[in-house]
Amino acid sequence: MRIALIGANGQLGSDLVRALRTVDLVPLTHRDVDICDETCTDRLSQICPDHVINTAAFNRVDDAERDASAAFRVNAAAVYRLARWCAQNGSVLIHISTDYVFGGDRVRTTPLTESDSPAPLDAYGCSKLAGEFAVRATGCRHFIIRTSGLYGHAGSSGKGGNFVETMLRLAHEGKPIRVVDDQRLTPTFTADLAAKMAQLLHTDRFGLYHITNTGDCTWYEFAAEIFRLSGLQPDLGPTTTASFGAPALRPAYSVLAHRALLAAGLSDMPHWREALQRYLADRPSAAGTTAFGP
Repeated sequence: MRIALIGANGQLGSDLVRALRTVDLVPLTHRDVDICDETCTDRLSQICPDHVINTAAFNRVDDAERDASAAFRVNAAAVYRLARWCAQNGSVLIHISTDYVFGGDRVRTTPLTESDSPAPLDAYGCSKLAGEFAVRATGCRHFIIRTSGLYGHAGSSGKGGNFVETMLRLAHEGKPIRVVDDQRLTPTFTADLAAKMAQLLHTDRFGLYHITNTGDCTWYEFAAEIFRLSGLQPDLGPTTTASFGAPALRPAYSVLAHRALLAAGLSDMPHWREALQRYLADRPSAAGTTAFGP
């Protein structure tokens, strides 16, 4: 099995490199392949992969609200180009999507399934949903994986760190920390997601999957657990999405159910608290990380 991994030096891509070390993996960074370049598939033709994993995305949610065309260019048009190449060359596409394809009713308490109707609230969510439609439109064999709240040791180059490291940095700086307490989701450790993806792509159970850690929390509850496990007691307090004042709307509830994953015969993901504990135990120094917001 030969796999071309686009975005190999990103937050998820770095963990996929480790999770796929037993296969013939060709890691591709932005310098190797720019998916917005119309000639990007020439590189894939040289590699001749059986599978193409696309982790590249425009994932700066508020910037997408200001420049929707840029988000759609990366998250939809470029994805269609990759999917069409896969359809024409018999390759399987593994594409990463998001919980932000859902609107997230504030009164909802039941995790969203793969069969629930998406209804994105912002340009980012719309562009990612368009990317899902683009993959299906080509008829290529595919895995579309929706996930949420990613954090990993490689950080997120587009956001300048990750939520966990930002919380720890702010705590050490002694600054008051206010985190939204009315957005409920499941933070997901990229190492766990990468490991599950490595299992899934060895099957032929193609389709749409929700893959996150299990359990759920608000961003405020996540921050509180980060500090509890780290033995820190900063000035942490809850705030609302409205008070936070971000340009883009976020879903109030975007917890994802894992029906397709279990139906494929794969085990469920670890709980987010246990995943966070492992992340903190294995983390390198957070010195030098920069701000990131959910």
